[in-house]
Amino acid sequence: MHATNPRARLALAALTIFFAASANAVYAGGPEAQIHETLDRVLAVTRTFHSEQDFIDNKPRLREIIVPRFDFTEMARRSLGDEYWSGLQGKEQEFVAAFVQFAERSYTNALGTYRGEKMTYDRETIDNDFAEVATGVVGSSGEATPIVYKLHLIGPDWKVYDVVIDRISLVANFKSQFGRILKTASLDELMQKLRSKGA
Repeated sequence: MHATNPRARLALAALTIFFAASANAVYAGGPEAQIHETLDRVLAVTRTFHSEQDFIDNKPRLREIIVPRFDFTEMARRSLGDEYWSGLQGKEQEFVAAFVQFAERSYTNALGTYRGEKMTYDRETIDNDFAEVATGVVGSSGEATPIVYKLHLIGPDWKVYDVVIDRISLVANFKSQFGRILKTASLDELMQKLRSKGA
């Protein structure tokens, strides 16, 4: 795996540590505390990587840590948009499954280049059941890439539904991609494209 831009690689790697399959966990504390705990556990694993094979071998372990922090249904709904989401008509979970598969394939490979660069925790903002946690990834140059996690409260857990890297929203980026595809394709064809890219 190769990184063409160290700043982009760091931002992408910090984001990609959150994508994978499924698991169950309950975390205590507010949104920043829960993000902090998840990242600490992930970094403890990635700091042991010395090769791409280490990353491959540890994928199941990372998945068990990562997935409970995300609300993939909400992320998928926002990425598709309410108009198209309502058009799924009973195929919502099918779309979410294809979305997760696409997201995992699209982003987890960058994790193989991640070696636990310093994370900063800059600001926590809570508005009822919604929150934002502003963080940063500091590279060897000392330059920080800002990453903001947007979360909402589900039971005792704060779940991520969007990530903003350098003021670019992951959900907005997906929505733009999906919108372009749906100009000439059906929802079923979009799901097939997501599965194909995730295969």
